[in-house]
Formats: sequence, C-alpha cells, structure tokens
Amino acid sequence: MVSKKTSRGHVVLPGSKRGKDRFATRVGDIDPKEKIEVTIELSGQKLPSADEYVGQTMTSAELAKRFGTKKEDADKAAKTFKKFGLQVEDVSLETRSMRVSGTAAAMEAAFKPGMAIMRSARQGLYRGRQGTIQIPAELKGIVKGVFGLDQRRMAHRKVTAAAAAALAPLTPADLEQRYNFPPGDGAGQTIAIAEFGGGYFASDTAAYCNKFQRSVPNVQAIAVDAPALTLQQILALPPPQRREELGASGEVMMDVQIIAGLCPKANISVFFSTFDQRGWVDLLNQVIVARPVTLSISWGLAEDDPGWSANAVLAINDRLNAIRLLGITTCISSGDDGSGDQIDDGQGHVDFPSCSPFVLSVGGTMLRKSGANVAEVTWFQPPGQRAGGGGATGGGVSTLFARPAFQNVKVASLNAGSIDGRVMPDVSALAGPPFYDLILVGQPAPNGGTSASAPLWAALIARINAKLPLAKQQRFLTPLLYQKGSNGQPIGKSSSRDIKSGDNASHPQPGKGYKAGAGFDAATGWGVPDGVKLLSALAGI
Repeated sequence: MVSKKTSRGHVVLPGSKRGKDRFATRVGDIDPKEKIEVTIELSGQKLPSADEYVGQTMTSAELAKRFGTKKEDADKAAKTFKKFGLQVEDVSLETRSMRVSGTAAAMEAAFKPGMAIMRSARQGLYRGRQGTIQIPAELKGIVKGVFGLDQRRMAHRKVTAAAAAALAPLTPADLEQRYNFPPGDGAGQTIAIAEFGGGYFASDTAAYCNKFQRSVPNVQAIAVDAPALTLQQILALPPPQRREELGASGEVMMDVQIIAGLCPKANISVFFSTFDQRGWVDLLNQVIVARPVTLSISWGLAEDDPGWSANAVLAINDRLNAIRLLGITTCISSGDDGSGDQIDDGQGHVDFPSCSPFVLSVGGTMLRKSGANVAEVTWFQPPGQRAGGGGATGGGVSTLFARPAFQNVKVASLNAGSIDGRVMPDVSALAGPPFYDLILVGQPAPNGGTSASAPLWAALIARINAKLPLAKQQRFLTPLLYQKGSNGQPIGKSSSRDIKSGDNASHPQPGKGYKAGAGFDAATGWGVPDGVKLLSALAGI
C-alpha cells in the first residue's frame, strides 16, 4: 500500500502522508474498474491569520476574488487529469476545489496511491491507502490535496444514551432560563448542522416541538457525499448497519431538536456527508456557498490521530478560515473524552477541528444537586472517557495550532515542552446530567455530551444575531470574546457565568486534566453564557 518510488513525470504531494490504520488489516486488491470520485484541493492566495480581519466580514464575492483559485490553474489541472482518463465533474474557484471521477486504474495512474481493500473493527470494509501520493509534475504548486482515495473514518462523536439523573432533563424553556436567552425565535436566521452519519426524522422534530409548544421550523436535509436517510430507509437496512445508523440518527435528532426548540422560526440546513477526509472538505465547501449565520458541528477526532494527513488538516482549517471570513461562527464540540481524547499515551490531547483558531470551541458542564441547591460544574463522569461508560468535556492546549494573539490568556499545557498552543474550549454549556429532554423514534430519549452544547451555542448566536443592529450582525464571535468591552473586561468574562469547580481528567490515561477555576480555563473556557449580557456587549463593539 505504500508508494516507495517517485514515478517518472510525477512528484510527491507534500502533506499527503497517511499513517497505518491501527484498527485495520489489508484483505484484498481494489477492482481496477471501480468508479471513484475525489475532491482536489487547488492553490490560492494564502488566507489571513486568525488575528487579521477580526470583527470584519467579507461578502462571498470578495472572498472568491481575494482568495479563490485562479481560473487558469483550474483549467491546467482539468486538462492534465483528462490525459489520465479522469473526468472533471465540478469546479469551484470560490472554495478552491475540483471534483474528479474515474476508474481505480485511472486514479492509480494519476496519483500512485497504492490503494487496497481494508477491514476495520471500526467501520468494516473500506478502500484505503498508506504513505504518500504523487501528482503529475506539471501540477506541482497547483494541487494541494487529493481527498477520497482513502475512506477511513475521521469523525467520531458520543453515541450512547444518557443514564438516568437526579434532576429532570432540561426543556427548551429550562435552557432559555438557565442561560438567559434574549427574547426571540430565530426568525430570519439560517443555521447549518454538519452530520457524518445517520438520518433525519421529521416526525420526531414535529413531536418534540409539539411537546414543548414550539413552532416546527423549516428543516432541510441536504445530501453532500452521503444520503440524508429517512427512518423508513434506515429500518430497511441489514441489522448491523441499521443499529449503527439509528445510533447516529439519535445524535442528528439531538442537534436538530435543541436548535428547533430554541429557534423555532429559523431555517435549519442539515448537511450529511461521509466521515472520511473528503467528507469534511466537501461539507465545508457546501457551507461556504450556503452562508448560514452559524454552523454547528458535533464531530471530531484527536488533532494528532495518525489517520489525518497534514494537507487534510490544512484543507479543513482553510475552509473554516474562509467560513469565519464570511462572518459565520462555527460552534464545535470540544469532545467527550476529557484530557486524553481517546489516545492512551499518557499525554494530553485535544480534538480537531475544535482546536482550530477559526471556530468557537464549546465545552461541557453538568448540574450537581446538593440538598436544595443545584450547582453547575465541569462535566466529568468517571472514568472521564466514554469508552469506560462515562464522559468528560474535552479541553486543553493544541500541539498543532499556535495560540492566536487575540487569545490573550495564560494556560499551560499538560505536556512538557509543548508549544504555546491554541487553548480550548472557548465557552461551555450543559453536556452531562441531567441532560436534554429529547425524542427519538417517538420515544423519550434524554441525551447530552458536548455534542449537545455546540448546537445550544449555535442557537444562542442566531437569537443574538437577529437582535443586533444590522452593522453588528454576521461577525465571527470567537475573537470578540477576548476583546475588552465598555466595562474594561473581556466580553467573554462579562457575558458568562464562570464555572469554578471540576476538571476533565480521563483515566487511566493521562490520569490528569485541566482544572476549572476563577476566570478563563481549559476545562470550561469563559464559562456558560448569559445571553442577554452577551447581546448587550456585542451591540457595544
């Protein structure tokens, strides 16, 4: 599976190396006649850093003009690929992308990936590769990535139902009261949701809204690289696949219902894509074109998981950068496995893309009852990771992304010798007990995780955006939280309720975590929101 020699007329594509899938073994060869479609990342002007364009928003036309791919580069790539028998399906200069299809044999000739059939304990049979790929020499500097040759899973999220809690699961009205949402219903706002599995059940959305006397929002399920399955289609699947898709659908419906309950008059676009690297790139391309006010993502994987290729991380991060330049705040769950993030090597780890400087990283809290009192603390349920039946908010210091200047906070990494990296999460909301009051296949299905706190923040941002003066709308929120408001305090501090108790240590590895305390920390960020205060603060800057 490893390309060991550079073929004549080809050059190695920098950043394309993929490590071995430790959960998979090679079981066969690819059918040379198999039809494959890939997404090509094309070059463009370097995008600005996280500390540029703060508080500024581009139009789609401005983004395309300043940072899109040059037409002559796209034309040259298309002409070259046709020589290998590949067909260009679509070109987007704005998103710097090209979709190309052809047989496996043609893909091997064009990119030398050394593909094979793999069997994984995590996803069954899939098409995979290992090592680097090559590109035609004349496209050096034009082609920056090729995604879709390897289908290994690069997106995970919590999929277990919540256990019973001492308190009742929270309703939309409970959430509005706890986080002091400004009045409103999200009318005129479009909220996007990213999904990498499962389906959408309209009947559950209607039942949920009817239960809590909310209007049923306009929800559009959009197929990107994966179908937007209905309940009937899922029930018709073979038992193992049916169980997997139903589990994933519980997560989809949690995202939709949390947003629907808090923004019942909003337009909700649910994008379904595959959970490989290409799925990430293609879904974010769709969001760039759609331009919602906010995007909710409850999926991710450790930033240093060996399955990531460097150019995939760059491609995803560049798209998140483009999204924030359009004024879209991407709310991403910080993870449900505490400080270890499913890697048991004794080090602290953080989730990607939640550790990107171009997103709002959302951590998790839980409610703890003591007598008549209820306190909100850092989400931690032993052993601090979902694999052991518990869970804890993700959080920590990135080893990939430097701390942007706007994030002027002092948090040290658990890892000796680590870079002064981006700190996450930025903010938090309920993730653990008593969870959220939800419906799945017509039945009560309380659930949570940071997969729930991310859509809550997306709904809050939409509610706030609708109330802001026109000149203050559609701005990327994250760097603004670190700016000082009229009272001289960072907006994140003055518009949040600080969470001062708990930590996110995952056991047995690394056995230590980040502690919550006064002010900003790497367990819960600035804390949980006070929506009315946040609206007021944003209106003033």
